[in-house]
Amino acid sequence: MTPEQINLIQQNFERIAPQAEAVATAFYNRLFAMQPVLRLLFPADLGGQKQKLMTMLAMAIKSLNESEKLIPVLENMGRRHALYGVRDEYYEAVGAALLQALREKLGGDFTAEAHAAWAEMYSFLASTMKGAAHEMARETEEPAINSEKSGNRSLLIEVA
Repeated sequence: MTPEQINLIQQNFERIAPQAEAVATAFYNRLFAMQPVLRLLFPADLGGQKQKLMTMLAMAIKSLNESEKLIPVLENMGRRHALYGVRDEYYEAVGAALLQALREKLGGDFTAEAHAAWAEMYSFLASTMKGAAHEMARETEEPAINSEKSGNRSLLIEVA
């Protein structure tokens, strides 16, 4: 991302931060309208989840100039999300819902440049998270036990 894009995202976020609850509500309303099945992945009361969303966005935006600090956080989140049942195709819906919520809450400040910057940031976040989830899946797809025949007996070998 360019410094100009980062600056634009930071300015946009400063503007919407005072309405964090409304932004998060708009996001989840759009997400669940687009992908109703995703509602099953969340608790009935979204209050805590809304706070987590806005806290994560704030942390990510603050760290855009220091991606080396952000990447491990995103990788951990990607692995956790995979364990919760998040699949690759859900990330597209999340990105679309985020951009729509931002468009609604920023109004005229959500310019074409702002849209492009936010989309690029989200792409970075999502691809990092998905990459970690894929890596975890590859690691866990290895067989836990490999059976080899040796003469008349079976030999069990653990693969860690």
